[in-house]
Amino acid sequence: MATTIENLKTAIIGESTACAKYAAFASKAAQEGYPQIQKLFEAASMAERIHASNHTKALVKMGESPICYEMNFTVGTTAENLKEAIAGETYEFDQMYPPMIEQAKAEDAKDAVRSMTWALEVEKQHEKLYSAALAQLESGEKPSLPAKYYVCPLCGGTFAEGEVPAKCTVCGVPQEKFIAF
Repeated sequence: MATTIENLKTAIIGESTACAKYAAFASKAAQEGYPQIQKLFEAASMAERIHASNHTKALVKMGESPICYEMNFTVGTTAENLKEAIAGETYEFDQMYPPMIEQAKAEDAKDAVRSMTWALEVEKQHEKLYSAALAQLESGEKPSLPAKYYVCPLCGGTFAEGEVPAKCTVCGVPQEKFIAF
């Protein structure tokens, strides 16, 4: 079984790659004329950057140095990118993070537990937002997705316009501190 340090390194690579990938997916959505999906990918990219940063802080608190890594991904059509994003988010909250969190609890690595738990909860939000975007895209209907998204600067919580809580539902940060996209 992997240690919490190894798990944090794996999670940092995954979240950093998702950050870069979603930024590229946002550009593709813009090219294809989907500004609302572009905003969603931009917001999710920021959230993934926050996750990678939180994981890195937890890693450093455990006495490790920040890591270097390479990223590899491809960009497809917006529909393909949404499907890939849904699969990636589902994997993270279904399979990747639960055993990592259990290992961090076993090692009493509180910062890692918090960082990974926040990421797991936010990945569930992303999957729902991506699924709604894909459903609308595939339906061929006139886009009625939210025009704005908001990201919590502490945990990466991601909220669609019209569904923004007074406080982040993941970590409790007040709405006025959210980053708008």
